Amino acid sequence: MSRKSFTLLEAALVGPAIVDAFRKLDPRTQWRSPVMFVVYVGSIITTLLFAQSLVGQGEASPGFILAIAVWLWFTVLFANFAESLAEGRSKAQAASLRALKQAVMAKKLNEPRHGSGWLPCNASDLRKGNVVQVEAGDVIPADGEVIEGVASVDESAITGESAPVIRESGGDFSAVTGGTRVLSDWLVVRISVNPGEAFIDRMIAMVEGAKRQKTPNEIALTILLVALTIIFLVVTVTLLPMSLFSVEAARAGAPVTITVLIALLVCLIPTTIGGLLSAIGVAGMSRMMQANVIATSGRAVEAAGDVDVLLLDKTGTITLGNRQASDFVPAPGVTAEQLADVAQLASLADETPEGRSIVILAKQRFNIRERAMESLHATFVPFSAQTRMSGIDIGGRAVRKGAADAMRQFVEAAGRPFPAEVLRSVDDISRRGSTPLVVVDDGRVMGTVELKDIVKGGIRERFAELRRMGIRTVMITGDNKLTAAAIAAEAGVDDFLAEATPEEKLRLIRSYQSQGRLVAMTGDGTNDAPALAQADVAVAMNSGTQAAKEAGNMVDLDSNPTKLLEIVEIGKQMLMTRGSLTTFSIANDIAKYFAIIPAAFVTTYPQLKALDVMQLSSPSSAIMSAVIFNALVIVVLIPLALKGVRYRAVGAASLLRRNLLVYGLGGILVPFAGIKLIDMILAVMHLI
Repeated sequence: MSRKSFTLLEAALVGPAIVDAFRKLDPRTQWRSPVMFVVYVGSIITTLLFAQSLVGQGEASPGFILAIAVWLWFTVLFANFAESLAEGRSKAQAASLRALKQAVMAKKLNEPRHGSGWLPCNASDLRKGNVVQVEAGDVIPADGEVIEGVASVDESAITGESAPVIRESGGDFSAVTGGTRVLSDWLVVRISVNPGEAFIDRMIAMVEGAKRQKTPNEIALTILLVALTIIFLVVTVTLLPMSLFSVEAARAGAPVTITVLIALLVCLIPTTIGGLLSAIGVAGMSRMMQANVIATSGRAVEAAGDVDVLLLDKTGTITLGNRQASDFVPAPGVTAEQLADVAQLASLADETPEGRSIVILAKQRFNIRERAMESLHATFVPFSAQTRMSGIDIGGRAVRKGAADAMRQFVEAAGRPFPAEVLRSVDDISRRGSTPLVVVDDGRVMGTVELKDIVKGGIRERFAELRRMGIRTVMITGDNKLTAAAIAAEAGVDDFLAEATPEEKLRLIRSYQSQGRLVAMTGDGTNDAPALAQADVAVAMNSGTQAAKEAGNMVDLDSNPTKLLEIVEIGKQMLMTRGSLTTFSIANDIAKYFAIIPAAFVTTYPQLKALDVMQLSSPSSAIMSAVIFNALVIVVLIPLALKGVRYRAVGAASLLRRNLLVYGLGGILVPFAGIKLIDMILAVMHLI
């Protein structure tokens, strides 16, 4: 998917969001947010009271009732607008995904009873288990696994990356996605999904805010807000007969009206967070999508914010993943230049990054130029898992390079000695976290080439940030313990698992979870599926197998293993935003107490005048100012809800202190200034 950037209040989204805000006035929609449903009911009641006042019945001051009713409706509409704007961003992303679901024809393998061969059919008619053939220029009709062939596939429509990828049968790169296009050669694909279950369908369902399910933490917060609302509702209902029929009210001749009590209720319940809660969750999913990560559940995004253990593969995540020749360590009686010359010979036909780096290092160090294989009349000996070596044969001369133990067996089988000094250099290189390659020229051990897996720049600082946040990092690698320990020390991870097998990964995850920790990990292969299924946050690479993607609860479209760090940050940012705005919402009720309670009850209980610290111009102005501020603060906080509170890599204690200072103290002080300013404007304009 192309990475289109969405501005917070993009004009193209505002118009539909306004229309959708009115559409959400449907009671069935409002009921989903209990706090805002109370405001919704209050708006209806005050509107009916206004209509009643026009015919000379009920409360007096129809202008005041109308103003309260209008601003209560605005409060509901502003909350609807916040949610609609967040959903609009997601719907725009979903629209671009729907464009990928074009009607295409597929070449389906005919069932045996109907004869052999391929028959054309609509992609929508394909079912799980069907086998199709796709050739150069064809669009892959549905998600599946390559069972035959190898081809170059353009996945830019999904990932946004223009570089094609290779898909082939077997291994970890056999999964293909519907909507991508074959650029060369051909593939035979077994369809793995039924209509409506494809990867693109799941992406669309997740990015559309209307289909987002509430997460456990969000449900818990909603219950808290409902409890607070019920408390204030009970208090208001209790005050109703006291204010209307009390002796003090009768003597003062100014009982508290139903309109004022509704205004009191709306201002004191947590409407700010109630109006923004859904928008925060939808925006969090949208930010994850903008990072090219598809979460299969909102629970996964939320869990990412609570993760305290990260399991990270070494190759491609902590290191660059392509080992480079860094040094020549000659055997006794051999010069470094002689070793470099033979190592370059052994690597002339080696097109791997390691082989190319040996040729380049020999050229840089000793100006040894490459020689053509044709002029040498040499035969290339490719690397194999059995021999664990490669090289060339020049006449009867055998030049080889390979793993130390394999080369030792090769030399000793020829009846030649293997120098102890070379064994020591092999051990030294392994302790440094590098990979030793021993070079042999016609039975003579020439020395060792050191291949270094470069640790990514800045990764140590990233791990230090995670440590400050209380997150433990564990490197997983198939290297031996010496090599793993050296790289772990250089990268700054907290722990490592060497010579890792699928069983060991699964055992490690369960061990951490038994301690009450939430674990996140990445994977791309079928052998990673058990561990991904066990992890709390499991990020599967889009380039990986179908089994890995089904086992994970997130899919990284970029297939970038370091994305796990960004996913954790997005999850934490969503939790920080929700916590910060909840703190602000509850804190700003304090200022409203000082504004609306004296105004509502001062005629009945004159001693409450002492609470009027803001010295508001009149009771009506105080009530109106509080109601207007209560509505406008939702609008002011919409950009923060959509963008998210700025992420800071600090510990929970520091984060809590900052949250209380900025959003707790700020939530108390800002309403005092805001309500007083609105009161002054109303007084100057003689609106009250």
